Amino acid sequence: MADHPGGISRRRLAGSAMALGGALMAGSLPPAAHAAERGRTLRRGSAEQAGLLPEHLDRLVADAETFLGPSPEHPWYAGAVLLAGRGGTVALHHPIGSAVRYAAYDEKSDTAVEFPPERQISAAEDTVYDLASVSKLFTALLAVQQIERGTLELEATVASYLPEFAAAGKTRVTIRQLLTHTSGFREWLPLYGAATHEEMLKLIWNETPANPPGTRYLYSDLNLISLQLVLERITGRRLDALLHDEITAPLGMHRTRYNPPASWKPKIAATEDARKPWSGLDRGLVWGEVHDENAFGLGGVAGHAGVFSCAWDLAVLARTLLNGGTYGRARILSPASVDLLFRDFNTAFPGHEHGLGFELYQHWYMGAMATPRSAGHTGFTGTSLVIDPSTDTFLVLLGNSVHPVRSWRSGSAPRVAVANALARAVAVRPEHGGTAWFTGTATATTATLTLPALAVRTAGARLTCALWWDTEPGAAGAFLEASADAGTTWRPVPFSTVRDGEQPLEHLAGSVAGWSGRVWHRVAAELAAWRGQEVRLRWRCTTGPSYVGRGVYVDALRVTEEGRVLFDEARPRDAARIEATGWTASAD
Repeated sequence: MADHPGGISRRRLAGSAMALGGALMAGSLPPAAHAAERGRTLRRGSAEQAGLLPEHLDRLVADAETFLGPSPEHPWYAGAVLLAGRGGTVALHHPIGSAVRYAAYDEKSDTAVEFPPERQISAAEDTVYDLASVSKLFTALLAVQQIERGTLELEATVASYLPEFAAAGKTRVTIRQLLTHTSGFREWLPLYGAATHEEMLKLIWNETPANPPGTRYLYSDLNLISLQLVLERITGRRLDALLHDEITAPLGMHRTRYNPPASWKPKIAATEDARKPWSGLDRGLVWGEVHDENAFGLGGVAGHAGVFSCAWDLAVLARTLLNGGTYGRARILSPASVDLLFRDFNTAFPGHEHGLGFELYQHWYMGAMATPRSAGHTGFTGTSLVIDPSTDTFLVLLGNSVHPVRSWRSGSAPRVAVANALARAVAVRPEHGGTAWFTGTATATTATLTLPALAVRTAGARLTCALWWDTEPGAAGAFLEASADAGTTWRPVPFSTVRDGEQPLEHLAGSVAGWSGRVWHRVAAELAAWRGQEVRLRWRCTTGPSYVGRGVYVDALRVTEEGRVLFDEARPRDAARIEATGWTASAD
């Protein structure tokens, strides 16, 4: 991947919002997010007060609770805390299951040994969880703060701050490559096996990149550990002190920190019965201490893991970023700096979209909340945070999915389920009238919306309608098709789409996929190729086997021919002739 020209420093940040398209400050925020509200703080409220559909928030909880049971064999998590909101309103904050349930894991029988009922602890709204890799977001925020202040250059080499880092072919690795996982580091290195802190550092210094820097995306904890060392070197402060002084104290995130004190333990979710061979260390039940072995070896303070937090504190962080870096009277970043978190620096690596520290557009855990502007991260312990500026929504799922053991869970099905529910809770209002045709958000489906046979006489015939789409790129899409043999065979119909204030886009293959920007587009398709024939037209929509977007909507279907109306959905007798398979008339 070619380097971005020049470094982003304090001198350039003043104008970077314009250069980056004002992704957060203008285009991506909904109308409610006016400049005067950028410091808005959170309050509890109803779904209606948040501008969300309550039935889908109820579904969010119900879906999450199913994973307390076999998923498919063992529970995905012992318990979790769910938090969902929009704007300044937290509309859902709900604990499920247990924060502490199991005393040990019996590997011979693949069963768990439960604590006596009186020693088990239910999950509560304020339960604190080991965030695991969600901790990387805090390290990234601290780095962007230093970029904003001019003490760190995004395109500078790591070795310019840490000369020791240059060993073993790492002289060209940049700060940006650490933040976007394009440094060339391998995924993981057992630092905890070293006898001393100095020997741990030597393992990093002597690590040879698995790939030339900038040539491949490869997620690696070593990136954020290295960034921690840079931050500590340039500031002269430990990472835990930076986290407190620069982020959690200003924002009032009083339940977020490294190495929580012993007094917190009754309110902390337990993690794993950590023993070899599934764990790198024999520690027994990990509860109140960091789960990650390398973070444990580093004293609990690490750039890649080690932060403990609760759902409300993470919601405050999400609201701060959606506010453009402010919360109440506190500001931790400028709006231009926040833009760097939501800008895709990995355009050379499709499917691995990444801002500075934040993952973007990842359906595998963001589900239908995934858009090119959605940012977040997951943690190995069962945690996740998703922020969608396009709808001003945020979602926190804190689970203890390695309790009692990491092998009991796989994949991210609960994360996807709750994200789908929150995405569905944001209504899409019909373009015309009271309802529009909607595909729904089920996986592995094909839905067709077919018009009756129409006699096309001249080259002037055309189809028009309104179209709104959000599908998983590469796995799903919406297709406009025509059949002149009563539906035996179907051919693509090229069409154009246009949104207000923009130039039309031609879709010569007769299909769209991905994200429409959460706005309706006007569709026009010329039907000259079918003149002199009786033709049927349909929209066909497919979804992938695992993940979906927010779905596809079609409204105001109309076919005209040189001033003559052949079909108009607004006419009841025409609407009654539409054949809908998998589509429903939806008001939202």
